[in-house]
Amino acid sequence: MLHRALLPAFWFLLTICLLSGCSRQETPPLKVGDPAPAFTATDMEGRTISSTQLAGHPAILRFFLIDCKFCKADTPVLNDLYRQYNDSGLAVVYIETLGVPDDDIRRFVHDLDIRFPVVRDKGAGIASRYNVKSLPLTVVIDPQGKIIGAILGGISKAELTSLLAPWLPAAQKR
Repeated sequence: MLHRALLPAFWFLLTICLLSGCSRQETPPLKVGDPAPAFTATDMEGRTISSTQLAGHPAILRFFLIDCKFCKADTPVLNDLYRQYNDSGLAVVYIETLGVPDDDIRRFVHDLDIRFPVVRDKGAGIASRYNVKSLPLTVVIDPQGKIIGAILGGISKAELTSLLAPWLPAAQKR
């Protein structure tokens, strides 16, 4: 008798589960040429950083881990690019998505002498919009807000300069 009373509830829950599974949409992968998803975040200094501030400038977004060997090894490359091309409009933003304690991020920033913004992606909303599945991921965006490259793992200065050359006056002369 109890089984008969629970049967309608079982079918109701099963139907809800099946329907919600069918309607769940995963973020589609981004491709070169797609518009970069909009975002707003707060950097480690308490300043708001948003994609609208990056509009009109080439940008590098780096989704990173503080204990990642590539992230540590590649940070000098991004520091050099930022120092060399920031006056030409290049923006570089590091994005931390895993909820690492602030003190650990500040130590990472200090130890690697990072001068560009480092933001917290609380709740991984930015990573979700960019469909980040693995770290580190470097996304390169042109001044029109289009993705021109996405590099998983390690990066090189030559690789990034090549992608950004049309928008970096000093790189065009090389």
